Amino acid sequence: MTALLLAFGALFSIVNPLSGAFIFFGATRDLEPRIRKQVSRWVAIYSFCIVTFSLYIGAYVLSFFGISIPVLRVAGGIVISMSGWRMLTEPDATEQRRHETPESTALGVPPSRLAFYPLTMPLTTGPGTISVAISLGASRPSGFNAQLLEFSLETLAAVALLSLLIYWFYKNSARLATWIGVTGTTIIVRLSAFLLFCIGIQVFWNGAAELLRSVIAPG
Repeated sequence: MTALLLAFGALFSIVNPLSGAFIFFGATRDLEPRIRKQVSRWVAIYSFCIVTFSLYIGAYVLSFFGISIPVLRVAGGIVISMSGWRMLTEPDATEQRRHETPESTALGVPPSRLAFYPLTMPLTTGPGTISVAISLGASRPSGFNAQLLEFSLETLAAVALLSLLIYWFYKNSARLATWIGVTGTTIIVRLSAFLLFCIGIQVFWNGAAELLRSVIAPG
């Protein structure tokens, strides 16, 4: 139970599907409700796969390609910042959109493909989530024993619960937006986009600072 609570608390705090629901709605508010529901389901499925992959074999993959966590944060921070900036500067929903966005291409794109980038990666499960998942996976018990099996089952349950919450909040994002009104939704979407941009800068700086320390550290 300890691993379940630790993993769920750490992952939920960084994914935060409640606030992510407004970002999701801002990126999909021109979609039909049926399509939005399908996209939200695929986002939850992709999120489950990404976090599970990161938990159990993410560290081995990064090591194989020689990619460090700081580099992952720098690259992910750039992508997150670009996504936040695009959402922050795009026209309001009441204006005629002429820019190519995920929602404007929805008619010709399957929901499974539309859901992955940028809705799942990096907006929902970005480099911060991957870093946390890899860190949690690194703390698993060594050897093949009952403790490892218990750890695996509890962390898998935590990821499944997180994915269900992502699906529920994202599926009901339009209803949440209706409760607070058009003006309130616009304000929250813009604020969320700005916070997303700031998060991207922070993730970038965390990785860059670690890289700089490794360069200037004595010895």
